[in-house]
Amino acid sequence: MANVFTPGLKVSERAVIRKERKLPLRGEVLPVTGQRLKADDIVARTSLPGKVFPVNAANILSVMPAEVTHVLRKREGDEVAKGELIGESEGFLGFFRSQLASPVEGTIESISKVSGQIMLREKPVEVAIDAYVDGVVEELIPGEGVVVKTVAMQIQGIIGLGGEVKGEIMMLAASPDAMLDAGDFGGQHRGKVVVGGGFLTRAGFERARELGVKAVVTGGFHFDDIRRILGYELGVAITGTEKLGTTLVITEGFGQIGMARRTWELLRSREGQRASVNGATQIRAGVMRPEVIVTWPEGTEAVDERGQEVKGIDVGSLIRCIRYPYFGRIGRVSALPHELQRMASETMVRVLEVEFEGGERAVVPRANVEAIEGS
Repeated sequence: MANVFTPGLKVSERAVIRKERKLPLRGEVLPVTGQRLKADDIVARTSLPGKVFPVNAANILSVMPAEVTHVLRKREGDEVAKGELIGESEGFLGFFRSQLASPVEGTIESISKVSGQIMLREKPVEVAIDAYVDGVVEELIPGEGVVVKTVAMQIQGIIGLGGEVKGEIMMLAASPDAMLDAGDFGGQHRGKVVVGGGFLTRAGFERARELGVKAVVTGGFHFDDIRRILGYELGVAITGTEKLGTTLVITEGFGQIGMARRTWELLRSREGQRASVNGATQIRAGVMRPEVIVTWPEGTEAVDERGQEVKGIDVGSLIRCIRYPYFGRIGRVSALPHELQRMASETMVRVLEVEFEGGERAVVPRANVEAIEGS
């Protein structure tokens, strides 16, 4: 029988993980090579330039551009507070004076005698990045950050929402197939990384947000509910910057899909321990998966689990589509044609035929699917 290998999600109990922690701009790197770090330790920091606000001072103060410097109370480089009076015209016989208050807190970057404009720059934004996981500094990236090495349990999902958070794992679903709704969440889940089962309702997610849950990990979630949560169409799967308050990690796909038993059991085995969670997802070039990471104590040895990360599929295997237009849908392989087929992009690729729930069939590139554990 025909057989093809396709990459799946990483579900590792004890794997060596390296995390690159880099600043958006060059700055100061704090630790040294070989230093042990906790997840919350700051490894690098920098300052992002504040926004620039142009102000037409000549127009506001009713003076000629060349006269702006004469009616300003501040000079280039001076600091200003929001609402502070920085200029006032003399008016006519002491009447009809015009005043200019600073719209922001920051500094006066420039004053133009040609245009009569002044440029105000907000105060710099301090940015610091932490280690994200407990581990050892394996490499320094001068002026940018570090590479942190650790041994940890790593669970990857197919898609997530929200950025990096940390919290104690708390199992909520009684089984990998259980559904979570709003009534299942309570005050005891505040600040936790809650693990569900086969499905999370939108009402359940909204309730988790209200309670201050750090993250929810679930097997399935409705695609349309993502749009309702975000307020816009997801489009290409590039996520992680959403300001949701609660990070969401979907491990299996869209719909009522049971979480893979091994995934659920591994998460249950680390209940009560602190996890690092990131919902950032990028499906196209430079693939990035949402993840749950729980580090092991210093000295724990890694286990070679590579054989569980690359799985063979054949006719009858359960697979998940990982690219448009069937992203997140799950079905079974009904055929594995040997011949290359021409796709809409005019490229010739190897394909497989998949049958989705309800009997719908589609031909998709083999590179656009991944095997589901236990299928």
